[in-house]
Amino acid sequence: MIVTGPFSSAGRSPQGHPRLPTPPSGWPIGSYGTYSEAQRAVEHLADNDFTVEDVTIVGVDLMLVERVIGRLSWGKVLGTGAVSGAWFGLFVGVLLSMFSNQSGFNYQPILVGLFSGVLFGLVFAAISYASTKGRRDFSSASQLVAGRYDVLCQPRNAEQGRDLLAKLAMKPS
Repeated sequence: MIVTGPFSSAGRSPQGHPRLPTPPSGWPIGSYGTYSEAQRAVEHLADNDFTVEDVTIVGVDLMLVERVIGRLSWGKVLGTGAVSGAWFGLFVGVLLSMFSNQSGFNYQPILVGLFSGVLFGLVFAAISYASTKGRRDFSSASQLVAGRYDVLCQPRNAEQGRDLLAKLAMKPS
């Protein structure tokens, strides 16, 4: 897997990797129920000096799983909004106090930023929650998961990879 970010080398992809979304290629050499099992398989290949650059882990049968964390109430929404606003206000207040032209450390911009942040956090949280009109009174976390994870390998090394993974399957976990 290639991880890129906003500061990676000018958006260029490494040699051999496609720039556009492309379906994976290769022959299946293993199939696993969890991502950690697929990672373990690739680790085993790497530990046995296999050419892992020919290997791809593919999540098959993707699902978006939303796990409900808890019920929302006005108290929780306003409390979360106040804390979130306080952090942002504290950050702004510290920045303002650093660039203040008064001699010594000035606490006034920090306090103003903190209280303003709490106020704005409360207001925006209340408006946001009220606009849902009770249609979503719960909080949740979403996760993209696969039904299975296939390990693919380019044909030139697929047989060797399949043999190594067969040996891994015979080991106790």
